[in-house]
Amino acid sequence: MEDKQRNEKGYIRGRLLYTIFHNEDENFAIIKVKIEDTNEDYEEKEIVAKGYFSHLTEEHSYYFHGVFEQHQKFGIQYRVESYQTYIPDTKEGLISYLSSDLFYAIGEKTATRIVDKLGMNAISHILEDPECLDGIPGLKKQTREQLHKSLEEHQGFERVAITLSSYQISLKMAQRIYQRYKEEAIHKLYDDPYQFVFDIEGFGFQSADQIARMNGLSMDHPNRIGAGCIFVLQKSIQDGHVYLPYDQCVREMIQVLGFELTEQIIQERLEQLNTEKKIIISEGNIYLPSLYYAEDGFAAHISRIMNKKIESETTLAELMKITGEIEEEEILSYGKEQFDAIEKALQSKVMILTGGPGTGKTTVIKGIVKAYATIHDHSLDIDDYEKKSDFPFVLTAPTGRAAKRLKESTGLPSSTIHRLLGWDGKDGFEKNEQERLSGKFLIVDEFSMVDTWLANHLFKAIPDDMQVLLVGDEDQLPSVGPGQVLSDLLSSGKIPIVRLHEVYRQKEGSKIIELAHEIKNNEITDASLQKANDFSFIPASNRQIVEAITIIFKHALEKGIDTNAIQVLAPIYKTEAGINRINEEIQQLLNPKTDKTREMKVMDVSYRVGDRVIQLVNQPEDGVFNGDIGEIVAIFFAKENKEKKEQIVIAFEEKEIVYERQDFGNFMHAYCISIHKSQGSEFPIIILPVISSYHRMLRKNLLYTAITRSKESLIICGDMSAFLRGVTTMDTNQRYTSLIERLESRLEEEQELPNFISDEEKELNPYDFM
Repeated sequence: MEDKQRNEKGYIRGRLLYTIFHNEDENFAIIKVKIEDTNEDYEEKEIVAKGYFSHLTEEHSYYFHGVFEQHQKFGIQYRVESYQTYIPDTKEGLISYLSSDLFYAIGEKTATRIVDKLGMNAISHILEDPECLDGIPGLKKQTREQLHKSLEEHQGFERVAITLSSYQISLKMAQRIYQRYKEEAIHKLYDDPYQFVFDIEGFGFQSADQIARMNGLSMDHPNRIGAGCIFVLQKSIQDGHVYLPYDQCVREMIQVLGFELTEQIIQERLEQLNTEKKIIISEGNIYLPSLYYAEDGFAAHISRIMNKKIESETTLAELMKITGEIEEEEILSYGKEQFDAIEKALQSKVMILTGGPGTGKTTVIKGIVKAYATIHDHSLDIDDYEKKSDFPFVLTAPTGRAAKRLKESTGLPSSTIHRLLGWDGKDGFEKNEQERLSGKFLIVDEFSMVDTWLANHLFKAIPDDMQVLLVGDEDQLPSVGPGQVLSDLLSSGKIPIVRLHEVYRQKEGSKIIELAHEIKNNEITDASLQKANDFSFIPASNRQIVEAITIIFKHALEKGIDTNAIQVLAPIYKTEAGINRINEEIQQLLNPKTDKTREMKVMDVSYRVGDRVIQLVNQPEDGVFNGDIGEIVAIFFAKENKEKKEQIVIAFEEKEIVYERQDFGNFMHAYCISIHKSQGSEFPIIILPVISSYHRMLRKNLLYTAITRSKESLIICGDMSAFLRGVTTMDTNQRYTSLIERLESRLEEEQELPNFISDEEKELNPYDFM
């Protein structure tokens, strides 16, 4: 066996000394190995190895196959691509292995009987046919079953992983495959690798196709066509689609699968997939089941909520009196649009409030909350309630920063949608149809960011008697995920809407607000970009743009401006003027490396104590979510803590989160972030580079979103002609959704007006009395 290993490929045979790091969820580990034998060009007696291991013990030796890597800090490491237990190719060695602590109730005498009967291939025989153990003296049925199970656990995965590794399948993916299929994995690999695309998260069509070609499978394999369909539909999600039209899906499948396949063959397979519910074909469109049911479920839950009528009555005169008291208390005066919004929100089960910056959406939200509390005699102090769940108002937003803004502007508790629903980080939510939200009035801010999946999860958790206010700016970017929920709701004509047009902050001399509305109304000209107290446009070429940004930061430092108040937004990560390069340059300026700097390298990126970083994924267990911005406050190397682990500690608001090496990809520098990541946030000072090399990304909704992130000052630097082209270029990427049609079928054409005001007063306008 050892000679075979030597001849096939490079290996290190060794024994586990200790584990440096272990991630139980993925079985990823970094270990120290004592080398017993190797055919690699390596002369040291020990080495650090890293990879995905199911079972390693200190008593046994293993063959590790992989490649050497040079870690910038820790030197040479061995990245393991496959491994297997080393069993000496002698009778004594095999007996010793079978009688080890790995196998319950197998002593040396029993192990000897097994080897005497089954020979040197005993392990293979037992794995293939456990009944071969029948008749061995002293081996009870329970012990036979336990031996077979233990061998499968220790040898089965290794055999599967070795076979899969020959097809360039990683150890991590091999573990997922083995968990799903056990010993059947190899059979699937040879006969139908396309099944992996259906059953294994993250297994791609191209990988299955490559394996099939290596195994000589026919290119018209039934599951190949199905896997190609799943691949095309999953790829379409990246463009925001909920479905693909049937003909378009077929065309894209032909491009993926090869033109030798006829449409008839593909169509026959699609019908079969539809019957098996692996896809859904409806009204000439093809869906992934999860999106079909999410979109339909969302429409159904809106219908359920809207069909429950509002029971309370308030006259128009009473409402005028209440809002008048609020105006006195808040020292403000509601405009006609704002009063109409308060009135309609109070009389609607579901309403959408939309408008650009400065139109008073926050003022209206506060008015709605106070008016509702007065009408229903509710306190706005959560401490007045014995149970927090008795508080009538539920405020939420898609991101942590948006939820924080909502809390600051209203003075009421607010949380992210994921936290509100009790997301478990995978597919589960504590709040659902069985366990719905408590409260009477739900306000969802920045609703344009909510995709089809999240909208469905949120609305299924809303009780029948709850009123819902959806707030968002229809001209901002749509959700990153599939669908265009806010846009479709607005276009459906089935949901009460109030659009705020009058700009209030513009009266205070805000050039930023003026510029945003000129973009919104397609009225922008060269004159719109003239310098103002809170706005400036700095010309710069593609080659000058990064230097221009750093000069702005240098001037800010000279003037004593807090650089944490400055946020750079850009649309592209790579290229010489992309987000990554800008982050490097600003880090070098604001937080350069010194002899005392604590620094840790992650791939090609250096992280230092004091760096500003942004969270890239949701970590509900730690209370941090995609888009949260924090600061690195500590860095620890493996030798500095008892866990023997590298750690980066990041402070987010009032919490500190410890990240270990496997989680370092969950954040990145945040001196410059993408415009998409900024959505739902506001920053005192925005620097927005706009140059011709960004041309593929420059669209009206993208630039509008970037500009409206600025609270106090906006600096656009770059090419004025590129900016003017961008703000007049509409996003022509049509998203395929069917929410409007679903709402039409779910909701009645004419809904009765809830009995909020008396019949005599319906024709009256409050401004007739002012």
